[in-house]
Amino acid sequence: MQSSRILVLSACVLLLAHGVVNAAGPTAVLLGDAQATASAPGTPLMPGENWPLGTSSTVNPSTRSVAAQSQPTNSTGGPIPPGSQLTLKDAIAIALKYHPRLQEAADNTSAAQQQIGQARSYLGPQLFGAAQYLRSTDNGIGNASYYNPDGAFPRLTGTNHNLPSNDVSQTSDTSNNYMGGVMLSQFLVDFGRRHGFVSERQFEAAAAAADQQLTELDLIFEVSQRYFALLQAKRLIGVYEKALEQRQYHLHEAQIKANAGLRPQLDTYVTEAEVERSQLHLVDARNDHADAKVALDNALGLSDSAPAYEPADILTYYPVKDSLQVLLDTAFRSRPDLTALQDQAKAMGARIVQYKSDYYPTVNAVGGYSALGTGTPAANNFNAGIVITWPIFNSFLTTDQIAETRLRQHAILRAIEDLRQEVIAQVHTALLNWQASLQRISRAEKTLAASRAELELAEKRYEAGLTSIIELEDAQRSYTGDDAAYADALYGFSITKAAVDRATGRSLSEFQRP
Repeated sequence: MQSSRILVLSACVLLLAHGVVNAAGPTAVLLGDAQATASAPGTPLMPGENWPLGTSSTVNPSTRSVAAQSQPTNSTGGPIPPGSQLTLKDAIAIALKYHPRLQEAADNTSAAQQQIGQARSYLGPQLFGAAQYLRSTDNGIGNASYYNPDGAFPRLTGTNHNLPSNDVSQTSDTSNNYMGGVMLSQFLVDFGRRHGFVSERQFEAAAAAADQQLTELDLIFEVSQRYFALLQAKRLIGVYEKALEQRQYHLHEAQIKANAGLRPQLDTYVTEAEVERSQLHLVDARNDHADAKVALDNALGLSDSAPAYEPADILTYYPVKDSLQVLLDTAFRSRPDLTALQDQAKAMGARIVQYKSDYYPTVNAVGGYSALGTGTPAANNFNAGIVITWPIFNSFLTTDQIAETRLRQHAILRAIEDLRQEVIAQVHTALLNWQASLQRISRAEKTLAASRAELELAEKRYEAGLTSIIELEDAQRSYTGDDAAYADALYGFSITKAAVDRATGRSLSEFQRP
């Protein structure tokens, strides 16, 4: 009975110690602990070269947009006060803070970080205990000694209990059997397996952080596109409101002249039709504006809670001064998808280190205590020592694992080169489109100025009775179309500039801490 109480007490102590150790364990491992200096951008290693294992990319998933961190909320709890003016910078900050797509990416990054802690746990000591009670027969096996299947507690058995030493008969009688103990193990040397596993997890976490930044980059571009689309729709409403006002003036003038018998009644019908067409264009423009507002609300992550607001910025333009080479250098340095692939290749290098460790022995220090018996007093035993394991021959399993991982690493390197080619094409195309948008704006400005002069002249000629209503409405139609084309040209400049920022990845630096 005394022995059973001791064993039950030991079991309770083990359970309590297990809970305390787990509660005191680290709850998070930051990626920054595992990162140092990033590999030189724009110079991916070729197949066959060894990737360094001591560094991962310097993407920090915990960094957040400065504007997103400091974004105030209004008294109603939302990020946008009703009826307020919203800048593009504020819109992007709100999206980075509230959009569920980015929150999903952040959770995936945090999950990858936790795997670093899991891998590091294999570097430290492992302590576990066991306690059991069995009701069994006690037929002895002589003086044989052996380890149980877990290899934790040596069992030293003797002759049959309650029988003379020379009596080896068997019995079916049962008795109580008690066992309890603790086991401590600490790895000493494994030639890179455990440390390689930690490095692999670090690079995988860095790749996940780069994927998170790619999500941010795409979201910034999406918000920019939809914000500029809202600005374009707002400007087009102004264009068609002005056209409606001008045509209403033409209708009034045509009615006066027709009533006075100076112009045919046809002029009234022509201008009435043009007024209705202007109303139709205005309906479409206002609907496009409402659609653009809904699309922007969705990009902000506020589809069901966005209040009424107005964009504060305007469509504008300025000279393009960036060179292709500078933009390419920025892209190779800043594109998170390139960084993610580089970290994946490094993770494969760390896995190769793990597999190579199988060519060498693994050394662990072990120690333990056990209490076994069928009653009191229990047999107390201690053990301590060094355990060396060495897979001398495993039918070429290690060789094939290394070969497979090298091929996977080479495939990633090919993907890096392919992405570099794609980045060059994206940046070059975006820059050409950006430069062409300036030329379109210049042509649209000159066309609009000529159309304005044509309309003014046609109005004067119509007032003087020197031309027909057809000429006046043709001039009005051309002017309205050219005014809308100028708005489209301004939108094209803004959207192509956003495409350059997306292709180079530089928009991340505008909305994130270094």
